[in-house]
Amino acid sequence: MVSLRLASALIALAAPAEAGCRLALVLALDVSASVDTIEDGLQRQGLARVLRLPEIEAAFLAIPDRPVALTAFEWSGRYQQDMLLDWRLIETPEDLAAAATAIGTSKRGRNDMPTALGYALGFASGLFREGPECDSRKIDVSGDGRNNEGFPPDSAYDAFPFERITVNGLAIGSSDREMANYYRRDLIRGPGAFVIEAKNFADFERAMRLKLLRELEGPVIGMAGPAAP
Repeated sequence: MVSLRLASALIALAAPAEAGCRLALVLALDVSASVDTIEDGLQRQGLARVLRLPEIEAAFLAIPDRPVALTAFEWSGRYQQDMLLDWRLIETPEDLAAAATAIGTSKRGRNDMPTALGYALGFASGLFREGPECDSRKIDVSGDGRNNEGFPPDSAYDAFPFERITVNGLAIGSSDREMANYYRRDLIRGPGAFVIEAKNFADFERAMRLKLLRELEGPVIGMAGPAAP
């Protein structure tokens, strides 16, 4: 007769393995020299406020037994990537509130560095080695300028592991939509990758709310144009 312990072990081996969470999400904020102190505050505090919105909380906690893992960092020059939030599994409203507080109370590391977007992508891809195994992995890049130091995004995609990683963009500024077009052409990557546009840093909070809702809802088919108000 098979023992109860052995039977349990056999059932466990036969059952399909499940990931620890449904989504691992990396938030990357641009703090290069083109972002002044007021603008940095608008995006940093704007992100913290968005994470406290009831609809964002509901999206994070929509599937109680399949939580979201969240981490965030700021980026600028080649070697200027500073963590704002270490990986945190968002399983309760308190977890999300703590993440919002960590980001909202964080301090900018540098304000005089160029825009090394390729290096930021390489750093972001490495963060997944430290996070939990999840059903999907996404990088959420916010920025207001083109890469102007180090290797460009396409070189980062060639040099670093980006299997099963979707990269979305939040393009800030420029009335001619130059940044949004640049992000669509050179930054976003993966199935359903999209760009949300913010008119300026004062519009960042609105754009980030829409962006997080789309990322938390699951795959998006195609690429997004300008965000609706």
